[in-house]
Amino acid sequence: MNQSRKMTKKRRKRKKSFIGRLFLLILIAALAFIGYQGVKTYLELNKATNGEEISSKLRDGEVKISKDPISILFLGIENYSTGGKGGRTDSMILATFNPKEETIKTMSIPRDTYVSIPGYSEKTKINHAYSYGGLQLTVETVEDFLNVPIDYYVTVDFKGFKNIVDAVGGIDVEVPFDFWEYTDTNPRQKLYFEKGMMHLNGQEALAYSRMRKRDPRGDFGREERQQQVIKSILSEIKSPETIVKMDDYAKVFSDNISTNMKISGGISLAKHLPNINDKDFETLKIEGYDDTINGIYYYVPYEDNINEVSSKFRVHLDLDKPSPNNSVDDSSSSENTNQ
Repeated sequence: MNQSRKMTKKRRKRKKSFIGRLFLLILIAALAFIGYQGVKTYLELNKATNGEEISSKLRDGEVKISKDPISILFLGIENYSTGGKGGRTDSMILATFNPKEETIKTMSIPRDTYVSIPGYSEKTKINHAYSYGGLQLTVETVEDFLNVPIDYYVTVDFKGFKNIVDAVGGIDVEVPFDFWEYTDTNPRQKLYFEKGMMHLNGQEALAYSRMRKRDPRGDFGREERQQQVIKSILSEIKSPETIVKMDDYAKVFSDNISTNMKISGGISLAKHLPNINDKDFETLKIEGYDDTINGIYYYVPYEDNINEVSSKFRVHLDLDKPSPNNSVDDSSSSENTNQ
């Protein structure tokens, strides 16, 4: 393996989509609280779970949560520049859940990944699929790319993320050093963060999570800050006050999160949550190299790596039987969260 490929793999090794995992945890937490709340909460969350229907060409029939292995595609939508209409996917993560094993596999798909989009002759960035044809075309693109069926999706935009943070009353984080970052607003504004404990609102939390250029550790530093934000939000959601405020939270979730997963499915999924710990949560990675094609930057995945992660997802979904290669050593293309 040449030096540039090693450097690229090292850069990509720990880069994860924190918004994708945030969707999963917040959605499950919200749905799990239905058992403690009444009709009002149910009706509010039902709005979020009545999202656009999608279809998978890789499924012969319907799958049932808690009985069958399922996949969920999490999409962070960047539409602030289009006034909330259309937009592109700023983050994309594929997660699979196997109820028999009670294990989860996830993989972040870089927004600049060089792929083919169904119906278009030239390859382009995978995040263009959403702007070209919305959810369904995005699903078809991911399925063609990985040969993995997409059963469910969850979407949230930057505004939704900020609203969720504001709904829980803001979050407390330990800022590692002084820095500034632009807001996602138009016109942009600078937000300043000072070393030490700070209480952040939604706008500040988003900027804090996304900053990379002024962090000497690059993606490694950004990931640590993103994990801080996730833990802080979950800490607020799991607090005793959550039960009292769940009606308010439910409205925020319904206004800012969209999914085709029904409430009953979410509750079924939530029942497994207490049994899942770090060793049951595996993160796979797309490995590739940086390239400039016709003056445009792309992240080009290695074909052998795509085949490998595709096989792992398909085995996890009980679509294929494990081969000796991916049942013995997963260290070359995966990373357990307890490392």
